[in-house]
Amino acid sequence: MFCDEQGVSADADRDGRDHEATHLVAIENGRVIGTCRLLFRGGVARLGRLAVTPKERGRGVAAAILREADRVSRSRGADRIALHAQTYALALYEREGYVERGKRFMEEGIEHVAMEKVLAP
Repeated sequence: MFCDEQGVSADADRDGRDHEATHLVAIENGRVIGTCRLLFRGGVARLGRLAVTPKERGRGVAAAILREADRVSRSRGADRIALHAQTYALALYEREGYVERGKRFMEEGIEHVAMEKVLAP
């Protein structure tokens, strides 16, 4: 989705870190409808690659993936989750408790902002 739909370069999408990540996948009727990955460093879980298939958007799939990311991150000892949010999706992240950290920036031609969520114990 990132390469085809958003024009992200294949090199940026394939950063070589998938093997060390925990991947969350939403499946409905035997097909993948959403996904994200978590990378852990100390007490921080780094969430990335959140994507939902176009037909499934607006049904709460991304929010459910974010809630599962909270659960998995806590179980792995993280006390917060950090991410780079595409600014068009800010409302989603804000509803799930994420707060902007810093100025907006461009990444692969798409406006982003760093966000963070402190996880309750």
